[in-house]
Amino acid sequence: MSVYRHEYRAYAGRLTSPLTRVGVLTRYAYAEAWSSRITTALFVAALLPTVVYLVGIYLANNPVARMVILSRKNSLISIDASFFMTVLSSQCWLALVLTAWVAPRLVSFDIGDNALPILLSHPISRFGYVAGKFIALFSFLSIITWIPSIGLFAYQAYSSPVPWVGSHLRIGMGLLAGSLLWIVVLSLLGLALSSWVKWRVVATGVIFAAIFVPAGIGGIASAILRTKWGLLINVPVMMTQLWQRMLGAPQIMLRDLTLPTGAIAAVLLLLCALSVAMLNARIRAREVVRG
Repeated sequence: MSVYRHEYRAYAGRLTSPLTRVGVLTRYAYAEAWSSRITTALFVAALLPTVVYLVGIYLANNPVARMVILSRKNSLISIDASFFMTVLSSQCWLALVLTAWVAPRLVSFDIGDNALPILLSHPISRFGYVAGKFIALFSFLSIITWIPSIGLFAYQAYSSPVPWVGSHLRIGMGLLAGSLLWIVVLSLLGLALSSWVKWRVVATGVIFAAIFVPAGIGGIASAILRTKWGLLINVPVMMTQLWQRMLGAPQIMLRDLTLPTGAIAAVLLLLCALSVAMLNARIRAREVVRG
């Protein structure tokens, strides 16, 4: 039968569920994230500190091994809130490095190749597209943040010669909450900035600049004006203070430079809302070209 004799009509078969469609995007986004050897190298490097912390916990709970390895010096390694604050900080800032590398690979290629109209012409919504990319990045960052942190917490609870979990439960909850909060902020910010930059290398630099340039400006403004409120655009300072409160670790900054928890939460919420607005404005099924 000739082609022009065919009667075309809409597909009337069974459709897959929306979750399944999002899962397809997540699967391919995750595969894209791991398609580079640099990703593997960065991932391995991000997990190396966990091995060091694991050895530290072992030495702290095994006096014989500590005496042998530390040349019989009676050095005491304290496994407390300060120790896990170091764990959380190191893993979360390494997560920033991985976000700057992985996030542009998830979105910038689609933007640069004008693939969004094709993707969104399928039965997938803009929300589903962003959700698929977000889940892939969220799960990727989880492997180097809260999962190893909680693993170290569990190992300390197992190896401690005295009951330890009951009196340090706040640390475990703080590790989980602090990591999840930081992952959400990084994922939304990384995807939002990557959606506005077509070149992956430039997008990586923009993600770093979005964190550290305002931090420098805020530090200078606080020093010149002699106020602590300039630190509200200093993300490293805000997150450090918030993590310390979540874990119950000692504050390392002066009392005059301590930011209220409510103000920090409001700024982070505003940052997430701005990232969502950027994604909503950029992720479109069509691109308007003005001639």
